Amino acid sequence: MAVVTLEVFPARKRRPFVDSPKLSDAKLTRSLFQASHEISSMQPPLQFILRRNSQSLIRKVKILASVFDELLRSQTSYSQSAHLCFEEMQIVMQRIKALMDDCSRASRLWLLLQIDNVAFSFHDLIADLSTVVDILPVDDFCLTDDVHDLILLLRNQCSRSFQFVDPRDDLLRRKVTETIDGIKHQISPDHATLIELFNDLGFPDSASLRDEIQRLEDQTQDQIDDRSKSTAVSLIGLLRYSNCVIYGPSTPPPPPDFRRFKSLSDANIPMDFRCPITLELMRDPVVVSTGQTYDRDSINLWIQSGHNTCPKTGQVLKHTNLIPNRALKNLILMWCRDQKIPFELYGDGASDSTPCQEAVEFTRMMVSFLIGKLSVADSNAVVFELRSLAKSDSVARACIAEAGAIPKLVRYLGSESQSLQINAVTTILNLSILEQNKTRIMEADGALNGVVEVLRSGATWEAKSNAAATLFSLAGVSAYRRRLGRKARVVNGLVDLAKQGPTSSKRDALVAILSLAAERDNVGRFVEAGVMEAAKDAFRELPEEAVAVVEAVVRRGGLMAVSAAFSLIRLLGEVMREGADTIREGAAATLVTMCRKGGSELVAEMAAIPGIERVIWEMIGTGTARGGRKAASLMRYLRRWAAGDTHETAPETQSIVVPTPSRIFNPVS
Repeated sequence: MAVVTLEVFPARKRRPFVDSPKLSDAKLTRSLFQASHEISSMQPPLQFILRRNSQSLIRKVKILASVFDELLRSQTSYSQSAHLCFEEMQIVMQRIKALMDDCSRASRLWLLLQIDNVAFSFHDLIADLSTVVDILPVDDFCLTDDVHDLILLLRNQCSRSFQFVDPRDDLLRRKVTETIDGIKHQISPDHATLIELFNDLGFPDSASLRDEIQRLEDQTQDQIDDRSKSTAVSLIGLLRYSNCVIYGPSTPPPPPDFRRFKSLSDANIPMDFRCPITLELMRDPVVVSTGQTYDRDSINLWIQSGHNTCPKTGQVLKHTNLIPNRALKNLILMWCRDQKIPFELYGDGASDSTPCQEAVEFTRMMVSFLIGKLSVADSNAVVFELRSLAKSDSVARACIAEAGAIPKLVRYLGSESQSLQINAVTTILNLSILEQNKTRIMEADGALNGVVEVLRSGATWEAKSNAAATLFSLAGVSAYRRRLGRKARVVNGLVDLAKQGPTSSKRDALVAILSLAAERDNVGRFVEAGVMEAAKDAFRELPEEAVAVVEAVVRRGGLMAVSAAFSLIRLLGEVMREGADTIREGAAATLVTMCRKGGSELVAEMAAIPGIERVIWEMIGTGTARGGRKAASLMRYLRRWAAGDTHETAPETQSIVVPTPSRIFNPVS
């Protein structure tokens, strides 16, 4: 395996304290003593790699600690040159502590592959320390003979220091690289060799390996070079595979109490990090031609549904090219890291880098091992491991599906075990993110029916929500959107979930409904199933999703949809008064469509809303461009109605009797 140059940790530049106030001699000595004592107490600093390098540096700092202790006791005043030397030594001490801290926090495998560079960092610090000690005016201090001898000893040790790599560290590095190189030839690592290797690295159990994976993922996200990322991903593959083979599949956590879950609207996700379409955290933010940013999957689905406008501004897109918003993605990534929220290293087709061959082979080996264990081991633990793996990246999703996991997962969708059912449906959801896996799921015997059954009668709200999210993902393909919309169990299941579920479940259901409603033929079925009643119930909790669903249904659903939405007119008026800009735009657009299709009765109902004209004027004056245009259209309808001009209000519906607010359509069982 070729060793590439990885950035172990950000370089720390040396700089004098030109902007810092000058410390007194006593304070400077005390600061140096505390720093040297703190570094000296870091024993053993690094137990498994770089042990000799760190011990050599610490032994020298211990000598300095004795010198500073003597100087504190003697309360000696320094000359100008001595003070400058100690200021420089303070910088060196800070760099030594920073290097020790960085090495302690870093991934051991990461350091191991860069052992030459890290060893140079240790030697470089000793060289700088040697320079300061050599020019230190020792004769200016009142030191005992013992301390004076210690300084001479330190000078001698520093002068004889050289850069070196511990042979034990070098042997460990060769074992790791040979293991990864063997994967290129599809040679599985020997079980005993893996145990010995990770024991030598100080990973005696599964928990320590998982911690190492997390550290490696954190450092990988700081890398810019594609080769560095690929090498790191291959190391993560080695760790995941070894952890699974040596210690078995992870034990899944107990099923969570879904009632304790906060809705996304209650979460502390910054609004700038949410996709304007789904309001979910963006994983792959991209910029469209209008300058607005959306999550790649969401805006792709919007465009594939036949839209040629920007969802937020309503402007016609000059082109459909999507430009990655790298700055925002980095901010989201840092926020996720601070919040301990997993963030994928690689997206689905959005990443500029491709995992190396070794990483792919490790993933395939792990998937093969897990699928082989499905029928002979604890199925829940194995499915949970597949679920976690399917969440990691697109390579894992492809490997799992190619290995034939989907038909095997279907059998667990109807499990009596809540945890097993959740893990199975969530694994299928994660797999469906990959475009080619959508076809595999739709064509796998019993897979779609199994997901729909979980949607309708799953053991927990979480299972039902993930089933709805799976349908939303599958609906990204136009042909599947039509096919799903023709299934009464899909339509009724989503509407029921939107009516009865907790907030998070309602959101998943409404987003799936919005996706399926992009197909005109599906809209009538949702209206008959009671989607307007479900949206009405969700107006307080999820106004943006509810308004978006009503707008889509009314725009594509014809007279039956307009009639079903009659009872929502006042709610839409309230949203125009109190909602956010995006919600107000959707409400105004919905009312415009209803007025155009529904006739004078609808305009009269809107005119009866208290203060509606003032709300409309405010939108015209202070709203967004799209909101202002829709509000102006509403004002024209109101004025025509007030003037008794019913002929131009809705020519296509003059003979239609619009029901009163109490005559809304009931859902069909």
